[in-house]
Amino acid sequence: MPHDTHGLPITTCAEAGAAFDRTVLAYLKYRADTPEHLKQTLAADPDFGLAYCLKGYFAMLSYKQANVPVAAEAARAARAHTAKATARERAHAAALDAWVAGDLDRTLAVWEEILADHPTDVLALRLAHFNNFWLGRPRAMAASVERVLPQWGRALPGYGTLLACRAFALEECGDYAGAEPAGRAAVAIDPGDVWGTHAVAHIMEMQGRHAEGIAWLDQLERHWVGGNNLLHHLWWHRALFHLERDETGEVLALYDRRFRDLTSALTQAQPDLYIDVQNAASMLFRLERRGVDVGDRWSEIADKAEPRIGDCLSAFTLPHWMMALAATGRDAAAARMLAAMRAFGRGRETVAAIVREIAVPVCEAVLAHRRGAAARAVALMRPVLDGMHRLGGSHAQQDVLEQLFLDAAMKADRSDDVRRLLARVAARHPVPPHERIGYAAAAKLYLH
Repeated sequence: MPHDTHGLPITTCAEAGAAFDRTVLAYLKYRADTPEHLKQTLAADPDFGLAYCLKGYFAMLSYKQANVPVAAEAARAARAHTAKATARERAHAAALDAWVAGDLDRTLAVWEEILADHPTDVLALRLAHFNNFWLGRPRAMAASVERVLPQWGRALPGYGTLLACRAFALEECGDYAGAEPAGRAAVAIDPGDVWGTHAVAHIMEMQGRHAEGIAWLDQLERHWVGGNNLLHHLWWHRALFHLERDETGEVLALYDRRFRDLTSALTQAQPDLYIDVQNAASMLFRLERRGVDVGDRWSEIADKAEPRIGDCLSAFTLPHWMMALAATGRDAAAARMLAAMRAFGRGRETVAAIVREIAVPVCEAVLAHRRGAAARAVALMRPVLDGMHRLGGSHAQQDVLEQLFLDAAMKADRSDDVRRLLARVAARHPVPPHERIGYAAAAKLYLH
């Protein structure tokens, strides 16, 4: 029986095993050609069960309801073709089944069971890291990495990915001193490690190191050739650095030519990818708060939001879709979206409770804020502020929702709520509010 590049047995032929390794490595490196490597894997062995797991995983990673049937079909094939495979491969098939069913808690439990027995299963590690992140569980992200770290070494393929995951998890837990060396070590192993690059960019953003962040991304850009849509997110991070320097013209240029470049092949291939929508909508909102005219840029996002009404797999994306619908005055579509979210929230999936308890009131607040009902927006968001992390997203991404609440509280002249929000962000952000572009005006007015 062949073994993968991490020494784990796989039930396939040598040719398919080699292609499988290339597929996993491409996935870890955020390569745009990852699907092509998967096709080569299945072509080499159409009965390779773990490859069907990968196919299903990749479909689910899009967080798009339309791709769930693709994942479900892959799950059926994975079950059939792992019946006589190793216990680890059968466990991956079970994890995919649970994910397709919407039971992410069970999915994560299975991946952790796999890692307990096979700590070098980088696929289980990376998938657990990613899904814990989008469920707002940074401590689980960190714990997952720390449990397997002693079983890894620099010579093992994917070690840089392990370090990058450690860096990002520690950053989200507020341990910047522990995070940065891990992120830099990942990039030292491979300057094209965009997850490690991304982790260090987060650290610099949180610490207010704007010029250093711009330089960090600029010096590494040449290594990103062949990357997928995560490159857009790196450009979004660069735009955040420029925004903090009040360089709004540069932010708009980056929006149009980099992270929301509608002419790029990556955007055209996945025009409504969740991370790209989050990048775009959150930046437009921030720019408008600075008094910048964003023109008709909201419209193309709203055009993509309407067909996605009822698709709630990415809870954190929902307020961003709502921002676009509200900004373009599509009240009927916004009402349909809220109704669909409430219907989804009555389900039993892991994300259903998050949508019901957090995403619905936040989206209602987004709509109220745009309509000028500031006091209503504050009343809707106030009870869920401490639970907003459950939507997923990083501190840098969640910031747009905190700014929305702050803006509504200021417009409604709710001084207690303004001070509550400023205290909230000051407690988790190393840079004090009066030194941050989205908070300085409020801090000057309300903090003495």
